[in-house]
Amino acid sequence: MAIQYKSNLDRAFHALGDETRRQILARLSVDGKCTASDFVQQFDSAQPTISKHLRKLEEAGLVKRSIVGRTHYFTLGTDIFQEVNNWLHRHSKFWDANMNRLESYLDQQDDE
Repeated sequence: MAIQYKSNLDRAFHALGDETRRQILARLSVDGKCTASDFVQQFDSAQPTISKHLRKLEEAGLVKRSIVGRTHYFTLGTDIFQEVNNWLHRHSKFWDANMNRLESYLDQQDDE
């Protein structure tokens, strides 16, 4: 049974857990817009495999799809990246503060 993620962040982090999906996002960040067939050629993968990756990215809000005729174009989503960045920033501040306290403590131990 497939896991049904309820939050946007859960879907985003799940999608980001796959290397191929991260490579798709990296290409979109450079090219701006790509078709599904562009990714099929890049990864030398079957079209259904790429479609599955793109669908997961789309469900997570990481990519947006527009259709012109029979061609599906993909671009980066924007809203979810800000939400992910905010989450990472909060946790980064927590760990930075803890590492700074640990460093201060170890410095004090060395001085004694």
